[in-house]
Order: sequence, then C-alpha cells, then structure tokens
Amino acid sequence: MVSLQQWQSQGSFTQINGHQIFTKVAGDVTKPALLLIHGFPSASWDWEGMWQALSEHYFVITLDMLGFGLSDKPKNAGYKITEQADLYTQFLKTLNINDIHILAHDYGDTVAQELLARQVHNQSAITINSVCFLNGGLFPEVHKPLFIQKLLLSKFGWLVPKLMNKQKFANNLVTIFSKRTPPSKQVVDTLWELLIHKNGLAVMPKLISYIKQRQQNRERWVGAIINSNIPLTFIAGAEDPISGKHMIEHYKKLIPNARVQEFVELGHYPQVENPDAITQAYLDFRNCQ
Repeated sequence: MVSLQQWQSQGSFTQINGHQIFTKVAGDVTKPALLLIHGFPSASWDWEGMWQALSEHYFVITLDMLGFGLSDKPKNAGYKITEQADLYTQFLKTLNINDIHILAHDYGDTVAQELLARQVHNQSAITINSVCFLNGGLFPEVHKPLFIQKLLLSKFGWLVPKLMNKQKFANNLVTIFSKRTPPSKQVVDTLWELLIHKNGLAVMPKLISYIKQRQQNRERWVGAIINSNIPLTFIAGAEDPISGKHMIEHYKKLIPNARVQEFVELGHYPQVENPDAITQAYLDFRNCQ
C-alpha cells in the first residue's frame, strides 16, 4: 500500500478557480484518458491500490476536490457539486484533454452524474466515452445515510467536528466496510490524516450538503444515467449499508439494459477493500465495449 507521503510526492498542487488543488496524473498521455473521482469524506488516495495497474492502460487523472484531502478547505465555500465538476473540467483543460472515461465512487458518482448531465444536455466541452460508478448514492430515494451523516445534515451539524475523533471515525469506517475486508490500520490512519488536514473537520457540515443537492437535482442527475447513450456500469460491494444491495437492485430496476457487477463480499469502499478485483472488473467492462 502506497503511503500518503509517497502519494503526495508523486502529485502536485495546481491553482484551479482560485484554490490550491492537489492533482495527480500517470501513464502515457497518448493512451485514453481516465478520470478518477473520489468519494466523501476521503480523497484521491482511495485509488492508490488501482493506480499502478490502471496507469498501464490509461493516462490516469485525479485530484482532491475542494474541501477534501490535501486540497484547500475554505470555510466560506459553497461546496456545490457543480463547482466540484468545474474543478475537473478546468484541470482537464490545463492538460489539453477533452476526451475521457470516468471511474467514480460515492460523492464522486454525483459529480460524474453532473458531468454526464452536461453532456446529455449539450452543455459540455468534454466528451465522456464511458462511466463506471462504484458504490454511491445514485438515487437519493434509496440512499441510506449513516447516523453521523444525518447528524451533520441537522441543525446540530456544527457539533460533529467538535465531537469527532479518530476512534469514532474508525468505528464508522468499520460499519461500512465488509466484515471480511475491514479497514487496515494504515487505511484508518491515512483517511483520518487526510480528513483533519487543513482543519478539514470544520467544513464537513458544509460538504454534507451534497445529500440535499442530490434530492434537489434528482431529475437532472438520475436523468443523466437514464438518457445517456454511452456505456455505463455499476460495480458495487453489496455489503454496504449506505449504497449496497438496495442500490444495486434499484439501479437494475431504473436503468434500461443495466450493466452491473455485484461483489457480495465487499462493502462501501470496494476499490480499497479489494483493489485487484475492482481493477479487473473495470478492465473487463472496458474490454467488452
């Protein structure tokens, strides 16, 4: 497992829309571009177990979104999903890339849905050729937030950063990983370090607004999946209490000719719990197009 220090040393900071954003690329720029979009409340380090293998096949691009990981975490930001999507489009612009595939997880699924919606509505300067979603709240009506997420959303959300500590964070992680693939000490330590970097706990009550944004923009973001004419797939750990088996079943129900790969033994972070299996599943999806 790559340490956070190694991960950071292989990336750089890019000024995007007035903020210092941690960015990272790897692989051959002449190969297809693959954009990796991380989840909440973690960062691009989530992809470390897949990074090397994916960079052999693609020009891989990622960043830590505003409010996450090693990037800036301003207290006065709005933290809109549309603004996070803008970060990716701006970064792609600096790389002179306008043709991509997307692999997203959790909160990143919603950002991918916004990017896809822009393409569906002819509002995008980027051409998206395929999207792979990992566990995430694609459909707000069946998303099951954790108690701590509900608390963050409530009028008492400001209390959470004051009450949160590493042990409580670890306990929450354990509940969303599969019992067979619990988070290692290194995973807990690294995700906690990324969370508290630049006083990240303080912006969590603002970041959690994505759950409300999903409800407000349901028609646009769910419509993006239903109305898209590019290859899509949902690769998911079924043992995820937030967006596992129930999300998989709903995806199959709503999406015509749904392509789904279910991992019964994995939880909410499939790419961390078994990166090799998820890498292979992703490559299989791409190879059958």
